[in-house]
Amino acid sequence: MRKNIIEKIFQHAIETYPDECCGLITGDENNQTVHLCENIQNRLHAEDPVRHPRDARTAYVIDRKVVEEIISSAKRQGGKIMAFYHSHPEHEAYFSEEDVKAQTVFGEPEFPEAIHIVISIMDRKIHDMKCFKWDRDQQGFIKTVIEYK
Repeated sequence: MRKNIIEKIFQHAIETYPDECCGLITGDENNQTVHLCENIQNRLHAEDPVRHPRDARTAYVIDRKVVEEIISSAKRQGGKIMAFYHSHPEHEAYFSEEDVKAQTVFGEPEFPEAIHIVISIMDRKIHDMKCFKWDRDQQGFIKTVIEYK
């Protein structure tokens, strides 16, 4: 992962605070693009608070059409989905049960090779970052380390 990509993600988390930020990273080892996505959780919550009881301070949703456009564009350019990211304002960086549910369909992730980056931001300052990757043998997301240069 390129250091400038991590810096963009951190900046996104700071700019969207106190709401969760979210996005994707596409490309390959040499050429990476960060896609700063809109968290539509507040809109979903306003439209149907029973179905979407949490707001953007504790949850995130990326419009599926936006995700599909990003995936298509990456494939056309010979890249792939490298990572998903989101922030946890005023909470530690961990992969929650809600995160697992959001990233799996029928118990498996749609993008099993993608890294999941969670940024802890407290009082508008980056506190921590942790990365998680699907482990097929354990049938779960495990903490992993990514190198960034």
